[in-house]
Amino acid sequence: MTSDRTFLPLDIAVLTVSDTRTEDNDSSGKILVERLTEAGHRLAEKCIVPDDVYRIRAVVSRWIADPGIQAVISTGGTGVTGRDGTPEAISVLFDKTLDGFGEVFRAVSYQEIGTSTIQSRAIAGVANGTYIFALPGSSGACRTAWDHLIRPQLDSRTRPCNLAELIPRLGEK
Repeated sequence: MTSDRTFLPLDIAVLTVSDTRTEDNDSSGKILVERLTEAGHRLAEKCIVPDDVYRIRAVVSRWIADPGIQAVISTGGTGVTGRDGTPEAISVLFDKTLDGFGEVFRAVSYQEIGTSTIQSRAIAGVANGTYIFALPGSSGACRTAWDHLIRPQLDSRTRPCNLAELIPRLGEK
């Protein structure tokens, strides 16, 4: 539910984690970019990195150090195979974990893909005043997460409350 409040566009970075994707075939990254720009936000940067914990962490660390980026959305590397390490790469950066994100994502996803949702280790948190969302690599999962969770929470008009309105207070000590 939205109100008559003013929309505040955010600068959002998108990271695709994959050993095989390129800009030509990165459908999940493209979906996220399309959805965030259609919602009125700005793409701060987009890149693709291999499934390597340290390369993932390096990119996300650079983005959370940039005061001009308010949110990071990654896609890929949240499964359970040996190369899936996105949660391990970014969770150590969190100042606070948004436990409800993964819980609600899997609940919504269950309605779409059934018990296969237990394979997802989607997570979210706050690091250095920046929201970070780590999504599965499928385009369906990216649509589900954006449409049902991320878009409304990054929209300053969503009531009764949203994550966007808290951005000025994330750095409070």
